[in-house]
Amino acid sequence: MLPMKRKPTSPGEILYEEFLSPLGISQKELAAHLNCDYKVINRIVNEKTSVTPEMAIKLAAAFNTTPDFWLNAQMALDLWSLRRKRTKIRPLIRGNRRKKHLTEPL
Repeated sequence: MLPMKRKPTSPGEILYEEFLSPLGISQKELAAHLNCDYKVINRIVNEKTSVTPEMAIKLAAAFNTTPDFWLNAQMALDLWSLRRKRTKIRPLIRGNRRKKHLTEPL
């Protein structure tokens, strides 16, 4: 898989731009519908918090999507953010040893 150069669209931006705004639903109305605090929705929309599996299930039910849709968007954003930090961890397995190990007969 090729590394993504641009920041992935956040679940919050998707929620606002593709669902709330076109449908004329306020964050407060969505929060009441999902039986959660308004702050939770606001923090997701403003990229201050992540979409949890529980919230993914609620959003999927409300907007006729799947939980995977919301969790995949969150995971793409999380991985992009972590890759930009470029941690300095040496590989335990070097290139040739790995290939040899994987191709040896059992």
